[in-house]
Amino acid sequence: MFKKILIANRGEIACRVIKTARRMGIATVAVYSDADARAPFVQMADEALHIGPSPASESYLIADKIIAACKQTGAEAVHPGYGFLSERTSFAEALAKENIAFIGPPVNAIAAMGDKIESKKLAKEAGVNVVPGFVGEIRDTEHAVEISNEIGYPVMMKASAGGGGKGMRLAYDEKDVREGFEATKREGLNSFGDDRVFIEKFILNPRHIEIQILGDQHGNTLYLNERECSIQRRHQKVVEEAPSPFVSPAMRKAMGEQCVALSKAVGYYSAGTVELIVSGADPTGESFYFLEMNTRLQVEHPVTEAITGIDLVEQMIRVAAGEKLELTQDDVKIDGWAIENRVYAEDPYRGFLPSTGRLVRYRTPVPAWEGDERGIDGVRVDAGVEEGGEVSIFYDPMIAKLITWGKTRDEAADLQIAALDRFELEGLGHNIDFVSAIMQHPRFRSGELTTGFIAEEYPEGFHGAPTDEKIARALAAIAGFMASAEADRARRTDGQLGDRLEPPAKWQVSIDGEAHKVKIGEKHIKVDGDKIDIALEYTPGDRLVVAEIDESELAVKVAKTRGGWRMTARGHIHDVRVLPWHVAPLSAHMIEKIPPDLSKFLICPMPGLLVALHVGAGDKVEAGQPLATVEAMKMENILRAEKSGVVKIVNAAQGDSLAVDAVILEME
Repeated sequence: MFKKILIANRGEIACRVIKTARRMGIATVAVYSDADARAPFVQMADEALHIGPSPASESYLIADKIIAACKQTGAEAVHPGYGFLSERTSFAEALAKENIAFIGPPVNAIAAMGDKIESKKLAKEAGVNVVPGFVGEIRDTEHAVEISNEIGYPVMMKASAGGGGKGMRLAYDEKDVREGFEATKREGLNSFGDDRVFIEKFILNPRHIEIQILGDQHGNTLYLNERECSIQRRHQKVVEEAPSPFVSPAMRKAMGEQCVALSKAVGYYSAGTVELIVSGADPTGESFYFLEMNTRLQVEHPVTEAITGIDLVEQMIRVAAGEKLELTQDDVKIDGWAIENRVYAEDPYRGFLPSTGRLVRYRTPVPAWEGDERGIDGVRVDAGVEEGGEVSIFYDPMIAKLITWGKTRDEAADLQIAALDRFELEGLGHNIDFVSAIMQHPRFRSGELTTGFIAEEYPEGFHGAPTDEKIARALAAIAGFMASAEADRARRTDGQLGDRLEPPAKWQVSIDGEAHKVKIGEKHIKVDGDKIDIALEYTPGDRLVVAEIDESELAVKVAKTRGGWRMTARGHIHDVRVLPWHVAPLSAHMIEKIPPDLSKFLICPMPGLLVALHVGAGDKVEAGQPLATVEAMKMENILRAEKSGVVKIVNAAQGDSLAVDAVILEME
């Protein structure tokens, strides 16, 4: 077994590998860029070496720097995590030349399956079902249009070396192909150094199912069941679960055996994932097609670990050291149900715009680090950040992964909702409310999932999860109780209300504009005349209130505002105003502040790089016309005109780094 390994990655996956290595008694080496100098993974590792500036192209993607770090520290092996160099054959070959072990598959397997175009050819030759499409070289946009017309719309354009949802465009007609083909090439080149693109038929009502593969260097290959990864946004996974609510035992066996056969055909060993697309329109589940094979550890591997009890990182290390698998296919079981939600730095209330900045407050429902047993049973957090750290523009926007395990699917989903309510994150936009809403959605609960779930269920964007009457009344009771506690503290503070005054016990609490009468008694709370069976504690200044209501818990995040609180629970941010009963009638006479009209400005919605400016001063534009393209967190975002008009002033130039809310141009 190795005595020391180097992790050629960052963030949560670096922390994840370090934890397992530490448990195995293996020393670890971290490498880091300028942006990650104070990151948790750097502190967790036994040794850490600086390898360059913040951009990945100048640090984490330079193989020579990784190899130099191995030589300097005496690391015998490298775990690449996912992304960066994890699927680069040149990196694995360079390590082999230096007699450094690569904790991953053999070079020939990476080469065969890492290229989407070549892997499809190999899968087809091996008799595996593949999606109809064009896997040759596409000359230019006109050629792409010609191919798309032949295949039939809709089609998907994908960067050959792509991954993580980047370098992908869905086209419903010729116009979409013309507009998106070059952008797909650019994203492929910028993110992966390869601008080749392939085009394939887009399967209607598709479900994204993937099979976890594990093999050793002695010819043993297993499938560790499946994961359902259908809930995606912009082709990037948001929710993953294992097993799938759609896959039957017969389907699981057929898929698994086919994926094992494909893996053996290329001599695959280590952990890997075969991604399949399944037509949800086929009730038999037999219409599944090979998409690609990811020759690395997947982001969503924890859900497989949760239902099988197998540490995939440990198995990867043991396989790389030449050990045989101690498992057989019969040893692989399914115990319960696991769900993973990815917590991203993006704002669902503003069209999921990327968000960067400092984590002013960061509290997880359970500790993300070892050695602390506080938290909720069945909940795991894999994270690579800590309070005071920064989510930068240089890397992916994922903050953490929240994994829950239950005996049933509903139990795992309920744990997600409870844990998300306890997840405190301030300083930047995040998607916690959004994934909580998904966990509560009737369609998710029914298991009727497709990759179009988010687009179909939230066509007008996200505005918070629906709030039922019971939750609204509970929030009113909590707000009234907090108001009384605040008033009581003011009464007890010298020079404020005086000891003789009693704090108000009757409040009007408005939840998102809907008024409730709340009366705080010595033994109970009444809302609109009805008693609420509720127990809670609150000290002024608390940011998380946990109330017991009818033998169940409701965790509410609270933030003081002028005249009340902002209360967040069950995937919805509530504007709560609290006034004493005798004051409430006077609020109707307050003058409402009218926000300024900003419609004539093109405002940058996120921090990013202005990669293209499509208009100039004096140009006439139509509603929906592209005005600028901003790159943020490796993704290009097209900013369009909200209405027709003429450009008056242009305030930015191509290549400028823009702050959020920066004015790019002004219309007449």
